Amino acid sequence: MAFLRTSWHRPLVVFSAAMAVLAVVSAVGILVDDRVLVGAPIWAKPFKFAVSFVAYCLSLAWMLSLLPDRRRVGWWAGTVVALASLVEMVIITGQVVRGKRSHFNHQTPFDEALFNAMAVTVVILWAGTLVVAVLLLRARIADRASAWAMRSGILLALAGAAVGFLMTQPAPGQRRGVSKVVGAHSVGVPDGGPSMPLTGWSTTGGDLRIPHFFGMHALQLLPLLLMVLAVLAPRFARLADERVRLRLVLVASGAYAAVFGLVLWQALRGQPLIRPDGATLGAAGLILLAVTLGVYGALRTGRTSPPRGATAATGAPASKDLVS
Repeated sequence: MAFLRTSWHRPLVVFSAAMAVLAVVSAVGILVDDRVLVGAPIWAKPFKFAVSFVAYCLSLAWMLSLLPDRRRVGWWAGTVVALASLVEMVIITGQVVRGKRSHFNHQTPFDEALFNAMAVTVVILWAGTLVVAVLLLRARIADRASAWAMRSGILLALAGAAVGFLMTQPAPGQRRGVSKVVGAHSVGVPDGGPSMPLTGWSTTGGDLRIPHFFGMHALQLLPLLLMVLAVLAPRFARLADERVRLRLVLVASGAYAAVFGLVLWQALRGQPLIRPDGATLGAAGLILLAVTLGVYGALRTGRTSPPRGATAATGAPASKDLVS
C-alpha cells in the first residue's frame, strides 16, 4: 500500500516518539504521585496531551508524505507544528513538576507568561495545520475516497482545535487582570467538579473538551474508516467500487461534522454529555436517520464489480500509486 512506501515527515515522527515516552512517564506519575490538581491526578494532563499528540502528529506526518508537490512548504509547516507542540508540552510538564496548573493560570506573572506562551504556540500549531489542510485541498490525489477522508479529517481537526480558543474566555465571575484563573473547560459549573473516569469530562455541566477532542481526532478516524473499507473490499463487491467508498466517506464526514456540532452545542448550553435533554436526543435522532439513509443510498447505487483496470482492494488503477 502507498502509505507503507512513503517517507514520513521526520520531525513529526521524532516528536511523536518523544510523546510516546512522555505518556509512559506520565502514566507512572499517575500511579506513584498522589498529588491532585483541579480535581484530577496531576500527571493526567500531560498523559492525555502526550497520547493525543502521538495520534495527531503521526497522522500529519503520514498525510504530508502523500503530497505530490509543494513538499517543501509541507515540510516546513509540519516542522512548525512539531516545534510549537514541543514548546507547549515542555510548559505543561514543567508546570506539573512545579505543582502548578498550566492552563488559565494567572496567579503570578511567571505563570501568566507561561500560559500566554502556550496561547501563542496553539495559534502557531493551528496555523501550521491550516497550511497542511490547504495543501491537501489543492493536491491531486488519484483515489478520491482517500483524498476526501484526509481533507475532511484535517478540516474537522481544525474546527476541533479552534474550540480551544473558546476555553480561554473569562468564565462567570472571572475578570482579566484581576482573577488568578481566567478561562475554563466547563460551562455552567466550576472546573474540578464531578467528572467521568479517564477523560475527566464534567458530569454536572457542559465541557468544551468534548467537542475539542472529538473534532481533533477526525484526523485519525476518517482515514481509518477508509482503511477498513479497503480491507473489506475483497469480501464485499460493492466496496470494491471507488465511487461507493467515496460516497461512504462523504456520508461519514457529514455525520462526523454533524455530531461535532451537536456536542459543541450541548457543551455550550452547559449540558453534560451523559445527560442529554430532549432537544439533544431529537437532534441525535435526526443525524442517525440521515446517516442511515446516506449509507443505504451509497450502497444501493454502487456497482457490484470494481471499475475496469482497478484492483479489488483499493479500486485505484493497478499501475498507479495513491497519489499522482
